[in-house]
Order: sequence, then structure tokens, then C-alpha cells
Amino acid sequence: MTKLFSVDDLIQGTVVKRPSSTCKTPYVADVKLQDGSIVLAHTTSLGCGGLVNAGSNVLMKKIDKVNNKCKFKVIISIVKEKDNIQYIGTDTSLPEIIVKQCLENNLIKSLSSIKSLKTQTTFMNSRFDFTGVDENNTEFILEVKHTPKADYVDCLDKDKKKMDLSKYEYNDKISYFPDGYRKKVTDTISPRALKHINELSKIKQTTNKRTIICYVIQRTDVSSFQPSNIDPKYRNAVFEAVKHGVEVLPIVIKWTETGECYFVKDDLKVNIEINE
Repeated sequence: MTKLFSVDDLIQGTVVKRPSSTCKTPYVADVKLQDGSIVLAHTTSLGCGGLVNAGSNVLMKKIDKVNNKCKFKVIISIVKEKDNIQYIGTDTSLPEIIVKQCLENNLIKSLSSIKSLKTQTTFMNSRFDFTGVDENNTEFILEVKHTPKADYVDCLDKDKKKMDLSKYEYNDKISYFPDGYRKKVTDTISPRALKHINELSKIKQTTNKRTIICYVIQRTDVSSFQPSNIDPKYRNAVFEAVKHGVEVLPIVIKWTETGECYFVKDDLKVNIEINE
């Protein structure tokens, strides 16, 4: 493992209610500190796959802005299962920082020794997280996706309730993307993510650029990654993109209870079958 950075002075608490009882937005939660006091905490995603819901134990960083209603920001969710503890990154602003650190330190094998790197570049009709030139002088476009969700099976929660998941090994979970709320089961979960993967595919078909979708998995209890079965539109779009040469890059990140962030690996198994 390679240490990337650390988020210091984290404070532990338990989510009591989200949305907060006093601030009716899903991005704010009531969190009980260990001294019993209740504080407002900012959560950067809508529950983050159930990791920042009522009852969740979390690690937070204090916000120093004077006029901010929220005095804390949730960084990590603490998940206990089968006598194991996972510290799972939930802050959606950190994956880009993580990938930038990995690129600058030559940790990603397929993007080692890059010659240039830019952030937030617009190409076609989308803004992508990174563009640059690799060691072979080939331009690349890389989009980052925060990927907190993992489970022993990739299906709807109502179907999981009918299954016996006790037979699975703790570290044999499937990391999948996307996961979240939608009005209809036939809707895509993230229209923005769907747009990104489709445009990466178009760019690959019409230019000589490398196009890469990077899934940042901030947990270590996983053995594979896949585009989620619960969003067939996105899953099929990824399959088509891979057919055209878009690269799928999952990277695994480990957090500690003291806020240290480590790069673990970039060779996680990807469950994508391409039928010619």
C-alpha cells in the first residue's frame, strides 16, 4: 500500500436523522457525538448507498466556516460486519483528489509516467475530470466515479432480503456502480454518469485518444467490480463503450480510523463480458 494523504482530527458520531430535523435537505444530517450532543453534519451524497443513514457510525471533519450551519462534514462511514470493520470513504469530493495523487505518483500501471495532466476539461458536450498525455504521447481523457456501494450480490434490496448471504466470505463482495434513488425502476440512476460513458465511447470511436472511466472504490472488502445490474441502461452503455475501446479502471483505496488514505491496487477483477 502507498499512503496518499490524511484527513486529520476526525471526530466520531452516529447519524440520528437524515435529513436533519431542523434543516430539511438530504445533504444535512443530525449526528450524535460521543458526548451526547447533536450537531449538523454535511453529507455530500444522498445517503451514499445507505452508508450515511440513521444509525450509521461515521467519522467527520470539523468545518471552520463561521456562517456555515453545518459544523461538521462526514468523511468516512464505519461498517462492522462478521467481526470485521471497514472504514469506507463517503465524501464525493475526495475521489478526484485520490486519482490525482495516484497519477502524480505513478501508482496506476496503465497511466505511469504521464507527461502532462489537466483537470476539469470540456470536450464535446461534457466536462471531464482529467485530460493528459501518457508516456507514449497519446492523449487521454479520464472520468472519475465515486463507487462506495458493494455487496455479496448485485441486485435490488427487496431481492436481497430473500437470499441467504451468510455463506459468502467477508472480502468477496462485488463493488458496483451506480446505486441510488430513482423515481421509476426503468429510469437510469445517474443521467450524468450515463452521459459521460456514452460520450467517452463517442470520443473513442472518432479520435485517437484513450478514454478511461475510473471507479474509485474506497473500501477493501471487494473482489470484483461491475456496472450494476440494477441499472440496465448504464450497464449496457458500459458494455458498448468497452466494445469500442473505452478502458474500465477500478482502483481500491483503504481508509484508517485516523483518517489516513492509502492506494491499494488497480488490478481488481472487472466483471464485463463482451459478446462480439
